[in-house]
Amino acid sequence: MTKPPYAALLLALAASTARADDPPAPTVTVSAKREAVVKKIDKTVHDVSNMPRAANGSAQDVLQATPELTVTADGQIAVKGNTQVTVLVDGKPTALLSGSGEDRAVALQTMSGADIASVEVITTPSAALNANGGAIVNIVLKRNRKPGAHAQVQGSATDQDLWNAGASGDVTRGRLSVHGNVAVRHDGTLKIRRSAVDWNNPLTGQAGQTVQSSEVFVRRVVDSAALGVDHALGDTDSVSLTARHSRRRSRPLFDVLGEERDGAGDTVHHRISYGPNEQSDDSASLSYSRQQDGTALKATLQHSVTDALVDKSYRDVFIVPVRATGYSRGAGRSARRLDQATVDWTRGPWGMGLDLQHKTDDIGNYQAAVDPAMRAETPDRSTTNAYAVTTTSAAAYVTDRIVAGKWEALLGGRAERIARWRAFNPSLHVKYALRDDTDLTLGYRRSLQMPDPRDLSPFTTYVDAQNLSRGNPGLGPQRLASWEIGASKETPRLNGSIGAFYRTGRDTVVDARSFEDKVLVTSKRNGGAARSAGITAALDWKPSGPLQAGVDGGIYRVALDQDAVSGYVNVRVAYGDVALDAHVQSAGITPLGRYGPTSSVNLAWKHALGKTLSLTVNANDIFDGSLRAYRTDTPTFHQAGFDHFVARRVWVGIVKRFSP
Repeated sequence: MTKPPYAALLLALAASTARADDPPAPTVTVSAKREAVVKKIDKTVHDVSNMPRAANGSAQDVLQATPELTVTADGQIAVKGNTQVTVLVDGKPTALLSGSGEDRAVALQTMSGADIASVEVITTPSAALNANGGAIVNIVLKRNRKPGAHAQVQGSATDQDLWNAGASGDVTRGRLSVHGNVAVRHDGTLKIRRSAVDWNNPLTGQAGQTVQSSEVFVRRVVDSAALGVDHALGDTDSVSLTARHSRRRSRPLFDVLGEERDGAGDTVHHRISYGPNEQSDDSASLSYSRQQDGTALKATLQHSVTDALVDKSYRDVFIVPVRATGYSRGAGRSARRLDQATVDWTRGPWGMGLDLQHKTDDIGNYQAAVDPAMRAETPDRSTTNAYAVTTTSAAAYVTDRIVAGKWEALLGGRAERIARWRAFNPSLHVKYALRDDTDLTLGYRRSLQMPDPRDLSPFTTYVDAQNLSRGNPGLGPQRLASWEIGASKETPRLNGSIGAFYRTGRDTVVDARSFEDKVLVTSKRNGGAARSAGITAALDWKPSGPLQAGVDGGIYRVALDQDAVSGYVNVRVAYGDVALDAHVQSAGITPLGRYGPTSSVNLAWKHALGKTLSLTVNANDIFDGSLRAYRTDTPTFHQAGFDHFVARRVWVGIVKRFSP
């Protein structure tokens, strides 16, 4: 496959121009104490480098404790109630986090929180960023350029023989800085699931019920490493090279009890599978930057790839009626490759840039019945398939920052072509200083959201005995727009804000479900319009002394095929070495049903045992509130069940720093 000539384009532009006073992918230098929260006209930056949960936790732990975000136990992210969230690392997408659902959740659960310097929450992104239809969470990694050599090791352990250990370090001599880290994680999650479907066939009058239940502890082993080199070519020019690798593997024992009842009688069987499941992720980026006389340039080349294997082989052990065990061999393979080239340039208040992407998703599924006596396999033609989705996109943006007295405005426009779709999407951010301590803000962004590559499959894919997934190659992008207004007030001890948002969507992608031969078939379609509107608020209290407290939350109304009111509340309290964060997310709706509420209360203690040694204790989900129920109702079936990803666990760890 021929790659677009990104390198030649970047070198030509780098020779004549320069990048950004507020780049999308900032470099973090850990050298002095930073403000815990910095509000900018288009984003909020949260310093998490000293967060107690981060020391030996995961990226999911860090995001869960970050204001404005809600993260469920299974890794689903929402920003002020918006579930359309793009996750970036150092301002750029990666193949690892470009997925959705469980793939992205596992990536966040196995990424070390100790490597994260700050989290940028961007509810209404400017035109300089590819929002893919929603909000953005940008994870900014640590990078220390202080002269000399520094290192840190950390490790923690909990029950179920789970533990993690890691080391990071950096060396800076003159114009050259080298930094890297390695880590090993043995983590796991207990997953308890139950689903019951009452179905009927309106053509034949046949009806029945299918029930599935399972309980499995999924253990994962994750190895990761990263290496970066920064070299200052002179007083104005520098280059950076970064490479990352991670590999995770698991071999879960799934024992799914299936019970089927219809006019022909009852069937009870156990479906048993062992995996293995494996995934590897690699990325590399090369960037050049130049800053001189109020002009700045940053040009970046990035390549990332993720390969995954999910073994779906199983055996069916029949209890009622008793018959021979059935065997099936199956596997799902996927590979995502993402190549990106960006150029970002600013001169004074003006900014402009190019963003070129080439993404390929190769997806294959295999399912076959096995004759154990003959050792022969008979492939199932309906669920054995392979396909590729290639998406090439090109975008150019321009921004202008205007400051006039108490007014500040950031105007932007982004022209983009994604596959065969073209669009021009504007953005607007305005801030008015009502008083020295009070600001009024307005934000607007229009954007496209592309379908998930798996939803574009032309084939039917096996999920489990009760479910099949059928793709829709004709899906188009969703067209989304977001408005946000707010007011904030800052005093030495009390900061508060209140805001309102209104989001609209056209050509919304929704589930289309049907029941065929006792099996639930789920597809996708562009289903029309969606709307949501709500109010959010936040309050942070910093009295003199060791006590700090904060709360943020929102209530909003969502309209899909039905209307419902939902909400969330996050609470944070810290006193000296102890920090508590609590979260409640209400029930909500899907196009064809509802899902239940969840909650989480987490306690962290980080105690200094010396100048360079500290003890950490993280108690996660103390009250075990992660169970989420759901219900789906259609004319042909009713489904009810729950997913319980048990997150309650106590981690005990240490952090040791080394420096000259």
